[in-house]
Amino acid sequence: MLQTWMIQLLPMASFFTKLSSSFPQSTMLCTFRSTIKLGQYRLPKKVQWNDPGAHYSLINKEKLPKFPFSIDQEGNIYVTQPLDREEKDSHVFFATAKDENGRPLAFPVDIHVKVIDINDNPPTCPSKVTVFEVQENEIVGSSIGFFTAHDMDEANTANSILKYRLADQTPKVPSDGLFLIQEYEGKVQLGKQSLKKQDNPQYNLTVEVSDKDFKTLCFVQVNVIDINDQIPIFEVSDYGNMTLPEDTAIGSTILVIQATDADEPFTGSSKILYKIVQGDAEGRLEVTTDPQTNAGYVKIKKPLDFETEPVSSIVFQAENPEPLVSNVKYNASSFASFKLFVTDVNEAPVFPQLIFQAKVSEDAAVGTKVGNVTARDPEGLPVSYSLSGDKRGWLKIDSVTGEIFSAAPLDRETESLYRVRVVATEIGGSSLSSTADFHLALMDVNDNPPRLAKDYTGLFFCHPLSTTESLIFEVTDDDQQSFWRSQFTFALGRESLQNDWEVSKINGTHARLSTKHTSFEERVYEIPILLNDRGQPPMEGTVFLPVTFCKCVEGSCFRPAGSHDGIPTVGMAVGILLTTFLVIGIILAVVFIRMKKDEGKDNIENPQSPEARPLRS
Repeated sequence: MLQTWMIQLLPMASFFTKLSSSFPQSTMLCTFRSTIKLGQYRLPKKVQWNDPGAHYSLINKEKLPKFPFSIDQEGNIYVTQPLDREEKDSHVFFATAKDENGRPLAFPVDIHVKVIDINDNPPTCPSKVTVFEVQENEIVGSSIGFFTAHDMDEANTANSILKYRLADQTPKVPSDGLFLIQEYEGKVQLGKQSLKKQDNPQYNLTVEVSDKDFKTLCFVQVNVIDINDQIPIFEVSDYGNMTLPEDTAIGSTILVIQATDADEPFTGSSKILYKIVQGDAEGRLEVTTDPQTNAGYVKIKKPLDFETEPVSSIVFQAENPEPLVSNVKYNASSFASFKLFVTDVNEAPVFPQLIFQAKVSEDAAVGTKVGNVTARDPEGLPVSYSLSGDKRGWLKIDSVTGEIFSAAPLDRETESLYRVRVVATEIGGSSLSSTADFHLALMDVNDNPPRLAKDYTGLFFCHPLSTTESLIFEVTDDDQQSFWRSQFTFALGRESLQNDWEVSKINGTHARLSTKHTSFEERVYEIPILLNDRGQPPMEGTVFLPVTFCKCVEGSCFRPAGSHDGIPTVGMAVGILLTTFLVIGIILAVVFIRMKKDEGKDNIENPQSPEARPLRS
């Protein structure tokens, strides 16, 4: 039977502390000792078998790399290495008893050792420096933050209870004791008065943290944060008059305005944002801020317009992104103005939109009105309209009204969305013009008969037929599918062919052409097929399927070589070959004769050569 013993051990009982218990004759008993014999380092437990001669050993149940316990042959258990509760607060192992032959005398004893905490760890700071921030208008008693130190000793015991005390404040301006800290809670508070950044922007505090045996010094930094208690003030309240032509480029800077703020530089309290609060309902202007100087750059955001707003009284407001404190308000010092005069410039006509769209049935009669466009000249001049890019000549436009009519038959299958450009030109002035696009969508009508989906000129059957044969063909239609819905009908084009051929429908687009007997001649048959698309109105057409009956070799049509167009016979081939050899022979003979003539000419021009000297007797 397995017994379990619980033992508590102080970590200071380090080397060779002794523990003991005993094994009874039939059961395992343990006896506790209330004290540790420090000189012997023996644990207060002993394991012992009732009969003499037992051999004791310990089993490292937890597989520790360094097992800190041992047992002697009297059953005394010792601590052989220092124990550290913060590293491991309990240990579990077995004690066994065997006879001199190594046979177990009893079941192993399961021993649990709990390491009791002692105050052997000083408090530690949460960081090298703990930083808090406080606004300069905070009232006395306001919480700045919580300072929390740590202790590795056992939690919720006297060894880990910490106390806090402010040991020092630097600088002591405007006085010492500006801060408090709660003794056990660690809450840091304002102690005497509200802070002002002008007095000092930063304070360094030394906090003493202690437990019952140790003391540690930690450091806290308190930064005083500026509050937004100053409003932006314009250097100039009236920037006078400005005159600009209405075609001034977008993005142009037309004015620089400047306000200042007495709050801390480069913070949300001193940053200035400018907005136009009056005189620019159309949003033609914008103001951007230089982050370094707080200067405001007034720019053109949208085109100016003399015809709609020739004079504008613009009012600016300067404000901070951070809210003002409750008792401070913006006033007239944060506002400035200027007057903008816009001069007239002759401008091209203006279309109300860039693309005009219309749709009409493709069978619309020539002269049908299909749409209209309008443009307005800013100076009030009359406008003349014309078309550009009408590559098919389908449209015409009324130059006065902008109405657009069909000028020729339309065809959706040729171009389903017809695009042209409309040109509006002012009459008089500088004859300036502008353009817009006109898109005409053509709606389909059922005006195309069905047709074969591909070329079927290569159809053939091997002659003679041994059984009836068939082939499959596909039909399509150039109209939109909504008109024929893939439901074609198929029939033979002549009644006289009904004894020889049969057409049967497979689905909406495919059909089968079959022979009804095997007695066909060896030639090409043009089979007429009558197709109907069942549209509204229905369109009907006849197509021809050329079917060849021919002798076959290995599954393909075969013809004798002499009967193929363009292919020479054997006699023709021999004649061509002999003619070729004759031409080559003539060419070689001419070359040889020319070489001989050139050789004789060389001998006459060079009489000293051995071949040219006369013979002597």
